[in-house]
This record gives sequence, C-alpha cells and structure tokens, in this order.
Amino acid sequence: MRHRQPRPDAPRTDVIAHGRAATVAGVTQQTPPPDPGAALSVRGLWKRFGEKIAVAGVDLDVPSGSFFGLVGPNGAGKTTTLSMATGLLRPDFGTAHVLGTDLWARPDDAKPMLGILPDGLRLFDRLTGAQLLTYSGLLRGLDRDTVTTRVEDLLVAMDLADDRDTLVVDYSAGMTKKIALAGAMIHAPRVLVLDEPFEAVDPVSAANIRDILRRYVDDGGTVVVSSHVMDLVQRVCSHVAVIAGGHVLAAGTVDEVRGAQTLEDRFVELVGGRRDAGGLEWLRTSSASG
Repeated sequence: MRHRQPRPDAPRTDVIAHGRAATVAGVTQQTPPPDPGAALSVRGLWKRFGEKIAVAGVDLDVPSGSFFGLVGPNGAGKTTTLSMATGLLRPDFGTAHVLGTDLWARPDDAKPMLGILPDGLRLFDRLTGAQLLTYSGLLRGLDRDTVTTRVEDLLVAMDLADDRDTLVVDYSAGMTKKIALAGAMIHAPRVLVLDEPFEAVDPVSAANIRDILRRYVDDGGTVVVSSHVMDLVQRVCSHVAVIAGGHVLAAGTVDEVRGAQTLEDRFVELVGGRRDAGGLEWLRTSSASG
C-alpha cells in the first residue's frame, strides 16, 4: 500500500509508518499481521483531520459469521474507522482486509464482498423504492433479470411492497432506512457494515430490521453495526468492540467484554463518561414549586 507524502505546508504529524509498525511520539508500536479468516481485519489505522487525530492506530478483527457491534461515545472514531475499513475514506496509515483481501491494494476484488450503509447516506430520493433498488442492482453489475427478482424479494422482506411505487422522498425515516439497507444487500454481499442502522427508526421497523439481519447471519453472513444503544447491542450482537478517543478499549464476545456487568455499565466504566449531576438545584426547586 502506498501512502501519500504530506505536503510541505501540511501540519507535521507525530505518526510515521514502518510497514507493520508505527512510530508514535518516538515509540515504535508493532502491529500483528491481518487475520486472513476474519470478515474484516484492520491493522494500524490512523486518520488525522487538521490537528485532530480521529483514529489512532486501530487494530480490530471481525470474526466471519458474527453479529459485531462497534460502540463508543460521539466523536469516538467509529464512523471514521468504518469508513476506512470499507473503502469510503483513505487512511493516513494502516491496512484493511475483507475476508483476506487487501481492500486498498485490490479494491475491485474486496468491495463486491461488502454491503455498506454509511452514516447520513444520501439517496436518489426522487426515484421510487423499486427504481432505487433496480438502480442499485444494475450499478453493481447484476443482469436485469436477477435485479428484477431480487428487487421483488427485498421489497417483500422489508415490508415495502405496497410502497414500491412511492417516491423515496415521501418515505418515513424507518422506510428510508429499510430501502437503504435493501440497496446494500441486493448484490448478496458476504459482509454488511451498517453505521447507526436503527437511528430514527420506529420500534416496529427496528424489530423487522433486526430479524432480517439475524437471518442473514444465520445463513453465513457477517454484520457489523455501530450503535449508541447498549441494550440493543447486548441483545443482538455476538461480539463487540468499545472505541473511544480513536482507540479500541476492549474487544471480544459480548460476554467477555461486559464480564459480570451490563454492557452499558462496562461501557461507562471503560469510557469514563459518567458525570456528577450536581449544580442543578435550581431545576429541582423549580419542578417542586410547579
């Protein structure tokens, strides 16, 4: 993998790559080789935006066939990590492998194995649901007969058959999320990477999406989701990684990471985000006087 050299006027970085090692503040850190059997295997991912280091040397393996949750507070580096792991954002340093294939060295081989639902995805919302899925399938290189069959199957699975001819701009938030998920699945990827797939989704739509994803995993697929909802991750995921400040703080099966605690309590313990709610006496006084 070739790394672009910084411009002479670019801010000086304190990270220097050396193959499978990186020097950070004068200390060389070795990274293990990628796991060829993992659905996703990232090594030494770094990303800097101006003076802010968003991701700082992330190593992470997503086991094949797992339902993997990536959790962290706002600004933790989840979206940046997923974007680099799926080819949406080029890392400053590091590698990403999809089922053993180097994503950045062989993108034409790796990307067809991925189905991606990015955060804040903009859709062609002046198309109908059926038209959008058809476009997604043809864009992936599927023949028209295959696309036609899969569009119908996905519309039924997502409970959108009755809205196939409705413009996506007129879809609810839950319907929009489902049609975007269908577009990510139409080429039958082996790995689904979904950034906040349940955000702004009503409980019924969320339950339907969870069922679809569980069946996908049961049939041999791998799902990676980022989420702020610890209870949801604890209930549906087999594996989890906690990320904060651009670093992975813990990773493993859900039971390994949470130990004897709930995942939420363990998350707060790792991140150290709980704050004393003192200083709001005026609020309690106001409520009582009302």
